[in-house]
Amino acid sequence: MTLTEFRYIVAVARERHFGRAAEACFVSQPTLSVGVRKLEEQLGVILFERSKSDVKVTPEGKPIIEQAQHILEQVSQLKQMAKQNSDQLDGPLKIGAIFTIGPYLLPSLIPMLKKLAPKMPLHIDEDYTHNLRTKLRNGELDVIFVALPFDEPEVDVVPLYEEEFIALLPEKHPWVKRDKLHIVDIADEVMIMLGAGHCFRDQVIEACPQCKDSSLNPQKDWITGSSIETIRQMVASGLGISVIPRSAANFHNEKLGLVTREFDTPKPSRKVALAFRRSFPRKKALEIINNALSQITIEGAKPLD
Repeated sequence: MTLTEFRYIVAVARERHFGRAAEACFVSQPTLSVGVRKLEEQLGVILFERSKSDVKVTPEGKPIIEQAQHILEQVSQLKQMAKQNSDQLDGPLKIGAIFTIGPYLLPSLIPMLKKLAPKMPLHIDEDYTHNLRTKLRNGELDVIFVALPFDEPEVDVVPLYEEEFIALLPEKHPWVKRDKLHIVDIADEVMIMLGAGHCFRDQVIEACPQCKDSSLNPQKDWITGSSIETIRQMVASGLGISVIPRSAANFHNEKLGLVTREFDTPKPSRKVALAFRRSFPRKKALEIINNALSQITIEGAKPLD
């Protein structure tokens, strides 16, 4: 058995698809399939239940794949430890962020990181929280920006800032005449929200439980979009209203004919944090991130101690 085969089975478990797993490992699907089958034969265990529509990890395969993930992480740590006597800012830093944070934080953060650590290449990955969690645990990412709560064994989480949620309205909407809105009011409107899998969607529903009925009841108006920018365009088209984080508030709103309004107290909000493996050895890289964050402005963000 080899580390390559371990990478194959971890990728298949994550993607639940041999083709996508092969793409993630930069190999052909036959090569990956042969590697997985070879490992199964060596172990005498069937790791995956295969069907035309899905790939599932077998109960016998689950602990083996978890151990493979652990081994790959340990190997990554060994490589990093071997470099500790060299410049910790010389190697690539792999940064992840959820879709509703990345577009509004990284464009300011990345240039500052480049300025503070010009020799440190940056690899950026935007994804859902559950995928970022797996990639962080496996060593595919070094640090991730996520919304709280975020709990993961052997992972440190540093709260960074809190930002309010605001309403996004077409400029001719009657609510434009109001200075502030009540969060419960949005349940009676045609809501345009992010699709399932986005934690921001869940946070909006938590802030306005009445909206949950709309999302589950096909008789009520509920439109989903794949990103905040897609939602922004749909609101501009007059399809409905939306709720977005304040950091995303003023992206081309005037050009699109959009208006934002704050919510009354208690204002819905989220907390954004930086997460990294406790064993991550490049402490200077973490210091650089904190330094960069202190030198940029994130619209509507309230720093957390």
